[in-house]
Amino acid sequence: MTCPILYHCPDARSLRCLWAVEETGIDVDLRVLKFPPRAFEPDYRAINPLMTVPAWVERGRLMTESAAICERIAEATPLEVRRDEADYWDYRNWLHRSDATLTFPLAIMIRYTRVEPEERRLAQAVADYKAFFGGRAKSIEAALADGREWLVAGRFTIADIVIGYAAFLATTLGADDVLGEATAAWLARCTARDGFKRARQRQAAGSRVQ
Repeated sequence: MTCPILYHCPDARSLRCLWAVEETGIDVDLRVLKFPPRAFEPDYRAINPLMTVPAWVERGRLMTESAAICERIAEATPLEVRRDEADYWDYRNWLHRSDATLTFPLAIMIRYTRVEPEERRLAQAVADYKAFFGGRAKSIEAALADGREWLVAGRFTIADIVIGYAAFLATTLGADDVLGEATAAWLARCTARDGFKRARQRQAAGSRVQ
């Protein structure tokens, strides 16, 4: 049976999916794109009309939302929090928070520090959205304030992957100083995992789309 295809840019939000793949051991065909695909990968439009990453293609179905793809990858594994578990709705809330609340302000920072040409970069927007992210990241600190090791269910789940990616992305943008002490320690646990390390190694060695 043909394995799923994952279209990915190094350290983009598609890293969530590659990290989940490495944690579960699912076999995928990794296709590495240059970031941002809309500027450098014109042929990619035939795969994903949104021209965003990730794209997950499986049995003719296209998925484009990183948290949803992580849900698919985690299905029937310990990374999933099942509906009959007490933390199920907290878990689902974290999955949605990962993009709409936490990654969005960081995406604005990326745009105005890396994507736009020099003359269009806006230091004020970067500062404003860093502060915006910092305020929203307090929810992570609050969740970990009781000394828990992981966000939900007493174990590492894809909630830690999708939120952990946002916190990791903040460190690459110089925004890690807005993370609380408990959050920083939790992020260190996340990024020390073999699955995270393998994902970053694999993206560095991944096949380019021809």
